[in-house]
Amino acid sequence: MSTAQAIFRSYRAPRAVARDFRAAGADEATGLGWLFAACILFFIAQLPGLARTSHLSDGEVPLFGLALGTFFGTMLLAPILFYVLASLSHFVANTLGGQGSITDARLAMFWGLLASGPVVLFQGLVAALIGPGQQATLVALASFVVFLWVWLNSLIELEGAR
Repeated sequence: MSTAQAIFRSYRAPRAVARDFRAAGADEATGLGWLFAACILFFIAQLPGLARTSHLSDGEVPLFGLALGTFFGTMLLAPILFYVLASLSHFVANTLGGQGSITDARLAMFWGLLASGPVVLFQGLVAALIGPGQQATLVALASFVVFLWVWLNSLIELEGAR
């Protein structure tokens, strides 16, 4: 199954997709690829909003500076944060009786991030075209809910008893 098919299938059946990844032998390298692909998508999603901010400031805020700072945050700092959060989720799952490994927790989180990518890209367009407001907040909430749905269901599946 292609990654795009797996992403859209995750919206309906995230546990089944997680089982398929486990059966296919997903490992730490696979998770790292998912993480960096998600971070790239998140960076791209922010570019239209940054361009809007730069344009509305009449050039006082250069787009290059905004993009560089955003790139630094999404490609260098965010992966560290996601690794820490995935590790914490593994310890919580173990406390609640989970039998998975820390790699399983990372795979669940990183897949949840990548699966929420299309909604995050839509969120970036809404932020750029409409600007701040109720619509942007609603789409941001939807992207977070998609992430939580896929991540938590994948975590339950991968950390569950073998």
